[in-house]
Amino acid sequence: MEKKNYGTHKLNHIVGKIQGAMIKNKNIVIALLITLVLALPYIISSQYVLRIIIMIGVYSILSLSLGLVTGYAGQVSLGHAAFYAIGAYTSAILSVNYGISFFITVPVAAMIAALCGLLLGLPTLRLSGPYLAITTLGFGEIVRMVLSNWDRVTNGPLGISRIPRPSILGIELTLANNGLYYLILIFVAITTVVMLAIVKSKMGRAMMALREDELAATMMGIRITYYKVVAFVVSAFFSGLAGAFYAHMIRFIDPNSFTFDTSILILSIVILGGMGTIKGMFLGSALLISFPEFARFLQAYRFVVYGVVLIMMMRYRPQGILGGQKKTEYKLPKGVDVGQSKETAPGKTGESINTVEEGV
Repeated sequence: MEKKNYGTHKLNHIVGKIQGAMIKNKNIVIALLITLVLALPYIISSQYVLRIIIMIGVYSILSLSLGLVTGYAGQVSLGHAAFYAIGAYTSAILSVNYGISFFITVPVAAMIAALCGLLLGLPTLRLSGPYLAITTLGFGEIVRMVLSNWDRVTNGPLGISRIPRPSILGIELTLANNGLYYLILIFVAITTVVMLAIVKSKMGRAMMALREDELAATMMGIRITYYKVVAFVVSAFFSGLAGAFYAHMIRFIDPNSFTFDTSILILSIVILGGMGTIKGMFLGSALLISFPEFARFLQAYRFVVYGVVLIMMMRYRPQGILGGQKKTEYKLPKGVDVGQSKETAPGKTGESINTVEEGV
């Protein structure tokens, strides 16, 4: 037991040192990352590798959206692929059948997915734990069955093909001209900014409160059902956005593209990267999406490997690779006095105190 605890402590120590070094040189790291991301298509000549990177971007959006529900609001969803599918099919049907531009179908698809999230959330989010997980699992399977059997609209098991690629001023965005890469980059940036804004706001703090203890949050006057529904709607919106982009990039979709395995993959990314973090979603997506490409000999056993990875994470680092809490200094707002006496006050007005803040 001591050896296991030592191993866990050592792993946490190494991860903590890496995180500390990155935080210390935060501005340099961010500048280097932005430069690298923008120049990446000119560094990588292979379209195959670029396609994998774009898929990492798609799954980053999906995991960021699920992370809001699972990581911050503390609700387990096993049917996230359903919103992904709704976005993909809505955008594909509007483009193929009615010739509507990609840049119109994408927000429409995202809003339809958000509406479905609202319709699912209103009656079910009074549930919690395994009951909610089973309900979302059932929702995912219902959506897949509808896509498979509603032939007149979705073309059933044959799927929808010849989905047009996005185009700007008559120029089609493809892998060859790097248009799809920069488009997904914009979508990832928008998703990240929105998620950061929510997490740093009063709404984000309310979600974290209900994740930690619903009863205590209720007693503090937090409307837990309202914040659960909001988390679900926002999450569904961005899943629909990712689905719409995916449909126009691949140009062919069928119900098998959005199975229960997809929901499990997204959940695995959230757990591996670190629940309750933003940056962990990018790391988890990069690791799990690139893994089948670099380990083709394990292609048939990839979900076995995912299971082993998750078990190891649960045993040695349950908060995920970049999850957990960090100690940062919190500056008290001007005019706020947290204590009357020197003995009880942790700090004076305007001074910094050490506190614990949720990892982002």
